[in-house]
Amino acid sequence: MPRPLRVIAAAFALLLVTACNSASTGGSTPSSVRGVTADTIKVGGIVSMTTASGYSKKDTDLGARARYDRANAEGGVNGRKIQYLGAEDDGQDPARNLAAARKLVQQDEVFAVSPMSSVTFAGADFLDGQKVPTVGWGTLPSFCGPAHIYGFNGCLVPTPGGTLNQTWPESLAAVLGGARGKSVALIAGDNDAGKFGIRTFTQGFKAAGFQVAYAKAVVPATSMPSDWSAYTKEILRSGPGGGAPDAVVSVMQTPYNIGLFTALKRSGYKGLITDPTDYDPGLLAKEATKQALDGVHVLLQFQPFESDSPAMRQFKEDVKKAAGGKDVPLSMHTMTGYMSADLFLSIARKAGKDLTVESFQNAAAGFSDSGTLVGDRAEPKGKKESFGCGALVRLKNGRYEVAVPFKCYPPIPFG
Repeated sequence: MPRPLRVIAAAFALLLVTACNSASTGGSTPSSVRGVTADTIKVGGIVSMTTASGYSKKDTDLGARARYDRANAEGGVNGRKIQYLGAEDDGQDPARNLAAARKLVQQDEVFAVSPMSSVTFAGADFLDGQKVPTVGWGTLPSFCGPAHIYGFNGCLVPTPGGTLNQTWPESLAAVLGGARGKSVALIAGDNDAGKFGIRTFTQGFKAAGFQVAYAKAVVPATSMPSDWSAYTKEILRSGPGGGAPDAVVSVMQTPYNIGLFTALKRSGYKGLITDPTDYDPGLLAKEATKQALDGVHVLLQFQPFESDSPAMRQFKEDVKKAAGGKDVPLSMHTMTGYMSADLFLSIARKAGKDLTVESFQNAAAGFSDSGTLVGDRAEPKGKKESFGCGALVRLKNGRYEVAVPFKCYPPIPFG
């Protein structure tokens, strides 16, 4: 074949290959960045949807989907739509948590994991090592320090050199008329999260002026007690002079709290009872559960659903749309998913059109905003301390009411 004809034939073949590639990718330009194409960003989640105790964080997935859906309806992030794969269920099992992380990265090839919400985070080292931006509820030490892992409300369990959020002790002091002369008993599950929680909250309550009369992570984490009397007897004798403490602070999940609180009330305890997990209208469907939680003060690290701010109205509208137009019960897990997605979207938007792990990290390094449902946010501040805001709600006669309004408190050094 004459040379001019060979050149023409080669050029024609190249055009055919290019056309086929464009057809097969929907016109997208191939990207060397994992999970990113010219028009999509692939994101997955890891959530404890099922657990041995029956406790579930499944609403986290709905909250994330609601926020991603709105982002897509508004045109996506710098022209790219979020391809949300949903959340993998880790069953609150470390092995399954790591397996879920590996699947999302190696099989599904996601750019990011958001949300991540569980009491275990065995996949943290893997995700950070693979440079996967990960956003979730910063209740575990893995959210405090690793370069690619972010808490949607900052680092709640800091390492020495970080700070502690004082929302809980300061809010309880407000309810009790001050911390001076008041005693608290702290109880948690016998696991890493429980032990760390006892350590941090002991420091926080002491710093606020409380006497910490009891602080133990002793409740079996894998087998819920059928008889709580051994725990209640010890707690009720831990206060000044062998009496009951002014407040019992539980750092446990709902099924455990129901058992403990029921036992405390049957023992005649009249003091304040509080926990950080039982803000969920769905819990009120069962009469026994409603009675166990009646009067309990629940810590929130976001605006209460009872508030009427523009951001809260937007949140409720987004969740309703994601639920197919139905009014579904809202829980703190719904908010966890929503705000995890929101922080990821906010940083990714700042990273610009050229989205890579490096551009995402650079954007995060100087990120800040204000007035969100969790207060003012800033990175890398969030690697060492929480965003410091919260509220206290109380369940009364089958309804939640705001006991202490949403407010930001100065953190204290942790050591």
